[in-house]
Amino acid sequence: MKNKQELEQQHFSKMDPVIMIPGSNATQNRFDSLVTLLNKKSRRKHNLLKLTVQTNNEITYSGTTNLHGKHPVIVIAFADNQDGYSNIKKQAEWLRVALEQLIIRYHFNHFDALGHSNGGLIYTYFLEHDALGLGVRVQKFMTLGAPFNLNNQSITEQTQMLADFIKYRKNLPKSLEVTAVTGAQNYSTDGLVPVNSAAAEKYVFQEVVKNYTVVTVTGSNAEHSDLPQNPQVVDLVKKTLF
Repeated sequence: MKNKQELEQQHFSKMDPVIMIPGSNATQNRFDSLVTLLNKKSRRKHNLLKLTVQTNNEITYSGTTNLHGKHPVIVIAFADNQDGYSNIKKQAEWLRVALEQLIIRYHFNHFDALGHSNGGLIYTYFLEHDALGLGVRVQKFMTLGAPFNLNNQSITEQTQMLADFIKYRKNLPKSLEVTAVTGAQNYSTDGLVPVNSAAAEKYVFQEVVKNYTVVTVTGSNAEHSDLPQNPQVVDLVKKTLF
């Protein structure tokens, strides 16, 4: 139970962090290049705090722990960062554990979210099942190359994960603004995620949240692992989340 002082600190918090989650097999360093590029384009530098949640719920911190400024960047990674729907659900639980600790430490009550690849799926599961109970508001959410139907090339053949996302989409925050970024090396894939799998995201968010926007990035830097450093994506992240 939070005491009166903690609740007041959260209520009047001016901090609006951007919290990022990497995809499978990626570490807390996944967004270092993105943050460096953002800071080159901004007069006010964004602090970077990085966390890794262990399987026993312990959390290790690195980077700037004394956060200041309106939009610090916080990266939450997981020691067990393997692929698969069952692991995505575990990682969503570890995300909740990390956010609980961050809210106590930094007293914020709202944030913006970015998830690359499976990071977008982890966030979606969290938004449908845990966000309301934390008493924190996610305002804007951006996904980068998120495989909402996993490796399935077909939109009509739903994986269990996509079916569950659609089933619980009524729990999504109605005020949420979502931007879905899809990479396209060709008409069918970004080199890893099928275009149709990323496009299945619309069945989860469209007509439920406040805004749902799709952006397709093509060209030499549109490959799946390049998306966080893609110049177009960096500009879009800056304009949308900062």
